[in-house]
Amino acid sequence: MSRSWPAHVVIVLFVLVVALGVGGNRLEQYLREKPGPLKNATTIVIERHSSTEAVARQLENAGVVSHWWFFELTLQVLDRGAPIKAGEYAFSPGESLQQVIDQMRQGRTVVHRLTVPEGLSVAEIVSLVAAEPALSGPVGPIPTEGSLMPDTYNFSLGDSRADMIARMHRAMEKTLREAWLQRAPGLSLSSPEAALALASIVEKETGIADERPKVAAVFLNRLSRGMKLQSDPTVIYALTAGKAPLGRALDHADLAVDSPFNSYRHEGLPPTPIACPGRSSIHAVLHPDADDLLYFVADGTGRHVFAETLEDHNRNVARLRQLEAQPSAVPGASAN
Repeated sequence: MSRSWPAHVVIVLFVLVVALGVGGNRLEQYLREKPGPLKNATTIVIERHSSTEAVARQLENAGVVSHWWFFELTLQVLDRGAPIKAGEYAFSPGESLQQVIDQMRQGRTVVHRLTVPEGLSVAEIVSLVAAEPALSGPVGPIPTEGSLMPDTYNFSLGDSRADMIARMHRAMEKTLREAWLQRAPGLSLSSPEAALALASIVEKETGIADERPKVAAVFLNRLSRGMKLQSDPTVIYALTAGKAPLGRALDHADLAVDSPFNSYRHEGLPPTPIACPGRSSIHAVLHPDADDLLYFVADGTGRHVFAETLEDHNRNVARLRQLEAQPSAVPGASAN
């Protein structure tokens, strides 16, 4: 965004500056300390390839600067340097002319944030990105399940949706690669991809961080013994493909659904992850508790109780059923 002014115009404008009583050594102090006219905070979007005059007039119209011509004069003659940058800018009341220029030259644009919770499927994350109005363009090709990193992402107005998805994908690749290199020895997981698939199940089974290593231990112990995982979230994924919540409790007919994701019918891990796990779940499956746990069930408080034997597990399930029979009980708890 630049413009070369004719010499006679520069001279005339410079005379006007001096006439304002801010010539000589006082000019820099004036530009930096003189409060601007803006009364209320405002946000302005500067489009790419806008001329400096167009930007100056836009700022004057918004009340950020008093005179468009003085802003442009300052840019062109009295404050040469890097050009101002396009983007979305938030201006505070009373910002001086120099503060406005510095902000736009340094590209200190408005920071938007998109938060992706742990445990969403790729389809759900893609829907979040597609619905974000501050992003632009199509999402592009849909990544494989589990391959997007849940996190809070900063971005600027107009950043592309495809780039946002690519950032999430790179973040997951980096997280999984580094976590795999630091995994505990002796795990019954053959690859980072297997770890990701198991982490997605752990993520869906519990939202409590300190339980995840125990849940991971249960499933790893079952894998090493050739037992079925029997995880309800895998059945839900078999029914929904991760496109939306099931919206109801599972029933016995659901557990018989013919799908490679149904871990009640098939041994081993599902063919892909069933969601995008967070760092805590990935760490849990690569650093599980050393207990010989094989079972867990909800305890009625939002947590789970774990057991090494089927006998102990059945007692825990019986206690849960008693709690569920009470009028204040919360329905829908599952046993694994």
